[in-house]
Amino acid sequence: MEKQTMVEEEGNMHEEMRRAFALLSGKWKLEIMWLLNQRVYRFGELRKAIPGITQHMLTAQLRELEADGLVSRTIFAEVPPRVEYEITQKARGLGPTMEALTAWWNEYGKSVPVKPSARGRKARA
Repeated sequence: MEKQTMVEEEGNMHEEMRRAFALLSGKWKLEIMWLLNQRVYRFGELRKAIPGITQHMLTAQLRELEADGLVSRTIFAEVPPRVEYEITQKARGLGPTMEALTAWWNEYGKSVPVKPSARGRKARA
């Protein structure tokens, strides 16, 4: 019985992790989250910071992240209108994961071959 319970728990954890992975599985979501982990961005700043992303795609990804409670949007009543995006407290919990990924890349990134990007962007050395 005990072994069956462990298998069930592992299966449940796998399902839970699949849900977690799905939150960040959008084409640009990890890059957006990594940037927002650094500071607050306006829409145009995010668009410039992510070469190759379209306005439509950035809008869609930000809306999904906002709906999932990972990004908050603040609209300022100004002319012209100003909108800022930042990560939520829930998303700040991913900060150590983002920092660990950055540290991993700093350690091993140079050993990864540079490939042409599937997104149509020029590969960076």
